Amino acid sequence: MTTTMVAAAAEHLAERNLERVLAAFRAVRLSAPDLVGSDGYGYGDVGRDKLEQVYARLMGTEAALVRPQWASGTSALSSMVRAVVDAGQHVVTVGAVYDTLAPLLDPSGAHRGSVVRRGARVTRVPVGDAGVEPESWRAALADSPDWVYLQRSRGYQRRPSWSRDTLQTLMADAHRAGAGVLVDNCYGEFTDLSEPGHWGADLLAGSLLKNPGGGLATTGGYVAGRARLIEQVGDELNAPGVGADLGPSGPYLRGFWQGLFYAPHAVGEALIGTAAAAHLLAAAGYRVDPPAETWPRHDIILAIALGGPEALLAAARAVQGVSPVDGHVVPEPWAMPGYPSPVVMAQGGFVPGGSLELSADAPMRPPWTLYLQGGVMRQHTVLAARAIIGALGAVAP
Repeated sequence: MTTTMVAAAAEHLAERNLERVLAAFRAVRLSAPDLVGSDGYGYGDVGRDKLEQVYARLMGTEAALVRPQWASGTSALSSMVRAVVDAGQHVVTVGAVYDTLAPLLDPSGAHRGSVVRRGARVTRVPVGDAGVEPESWRAALADSPDWVYLQRSRGYQRRPSWSRDTLQTLMADAHRAGAGVLVDNCYGEFTDLSEPGHWGADLLAGSLLKNPGGGLATTGGYVAGRARLIEQVGDELNAPGVGADLGPSGPYLRGFWQGLFYAPHAVGEALIGTAAAAHLLAAAGYRVDPPAETWPRHDIILAIALGGPEALLAAARAVQGVSPVDGHVVPEPWAMPGYPSPVVMAQGGFVPGGSLELSADAPMRPPWTLYLQGGVMRQHTVLAARAIIGALGAVAP
């Protein structure tokens, strides 16, 4: 595919996903009073309840929770895992999980909050450039797993982000072995015409600061899945027996609804922008993944191999320099909470941590890869790619 063909495909995808969103809005009869949030305990929040019905429909699940009390994808994912993994159970993770989830799902149980410290067992199946290591996968499934945890996006791994076909295959394998499936859906929403709930996930979770927030949500996360499991997640979020009934939406509800309306378009722009950036960077001699001509694209992230810390810092600072907020700031690596290595982050959007807005980050460790993500306007991502190329021209290889 040419980049022009990728852009056309992404535009068509955005249109079809917008149709899905509008159909879901009509199904719950969204009205102006539903946009007003609640305070206090949040009992009787009709707009919140309707939004959760919409998320369940869009994610292909029986039920969902959409709450500002989850400040990040990690927060929602942690609630999801802790709600359903019991002592004595066996969890299989396929590949390394994202850095901030590692303390929860580390097989060694080194962190006090690990599910291993609560009496569970965790097995990690290796994933290499060629995909899931088949012998380890078969051995893990033969060892009576209760849950299989899948991360849709690559995170800081070398492996590509997973397609629908790959996820469906892994889910089917897990279910045949008698395991439930938990999915980290971050960065993947609306990159397909369906979601992991349609493909067999028992629970999935993500962040409203990424794709489904449309660049307008200023906090929040979601968990979607089987109704009985969502009840358990509600108990974990609030208190046993209270469940999903408690939870004010505060001043955030309008932004959640409006952001979801904009999300298909914003994700389409991010897909087009990262494809265009891949074309420019590859033409300048840099290795990128996925390549510009790749379609479908399975998340909003472009990995740029830079080969060393100096180039990595120069590229991150170039992205910061084209940011609308704090464009004058020079990013420095820092000990970001939850990350085992110092992280450099270029994030000059209007919502701190809003990864659908153009941003770039990387752990300061080999293989020195920068992850460029988001971009609610394709032109902004192109400007960032040009700035990276200009900055790297001044850095010795």
